[in-house]
Amino acid sequence: MMNPERARLLRDQERGLHRPHPLVPQTGTRKQRELRFCKLKHWQVPEAFELLRTLPKLEVAPGSQPNGIAVCYEITDHSMEELERLLLDRGFHLENTLYAKLIRALVYFTEETQLRNMGQPERLIKKSHEVYSHAWEHHPHGDHDDTPPELREYK
Repeated sequence: MMNPERARLLRDQERGLHRPHPLVPQTGTRKQRELRFCKLKHWQVPEAFELLRTLPKLEVAPGSQPNGIAVCYEITDHSMEELERLLLDRGFHLENTLYAKLIRALVYFTEETQLRNMGQPERLIKKSHEVYSHAWEHHPHGDHDDTPPELREYK
């Protein structure tokens, strides 16, 4: 059975524009998300589309839903939180259902965590054993006797 969402999917596949669902886990730094607007103010979608098209390093396409806009970006250039904050500051009304709020919070958290982790130096896994061994040697424990050898009683 053909519905509007299935028709858009087939159209995008035919044009080579197939996009994964925005909630599917996405590895790497390139993110494909969908910004959803309040269904009662659907007239905002074309205005928001034009505004987002002016941003550098941001790909914009029609969303999977009539009240959505699909965006694609590198998280080093943009974040979903930044894009939504821009839209809210300009007076646009985003979808405000409980589901949308939960998804929004999850995406914000994962992008922020990924950015923070990208700023950390990589852990040297091969050297980690040496670090712990070195620390163990200098830590007082049961295998260490501070008594000089000449004062030890051997039996």
